[in-house]
Amino acid sequence: MTSDQYSAEAKERWGNTDAYRESENRLKNYSQEDIELAKKTMAEATNQILDVMLAGLPADSLEAMAGAEAHRASISDWWYECSYEMHAGLAQMYIADQRFSEFYEQLQPGLSQFVHDAILANAITKS
Repeated sequence: MTSDQYSAEAKERWGNTDAYRESENRLKNYSQEDIELAKKTMAEATNQILDVMLAGLPADSLEAMAGAEAHRASISDWWYECSYEMHAGLAQMYIADQRFSEFYEQLQPGLSQFVHDAILANAITKS
């Protein structure tokens, strides 16, 4: 799938949502440097969760939930206001959609489930 196909799919699935419109409006004002910084911020949050997993801590540990919170905050900071409920929905997509799960699994086997579980633990704690 190409970037244009992903964009078309996202518009088809979420184009009528406030989050999609907010993300599109923010993106219009971003430079390439901004986009790279957004990607870096998300990667740092993912690596924070990965480090917790590799340390052998559980997904509902304070450290894992801090990584999940950093992940959620990076979405809110850069793309759209990501509520805990929305974040939990994304977590489900990370294990249900093969494209997302493959991204996490190529970093570390089991990471997609760990990210999912950390996000859900964080959402339950914060909601």
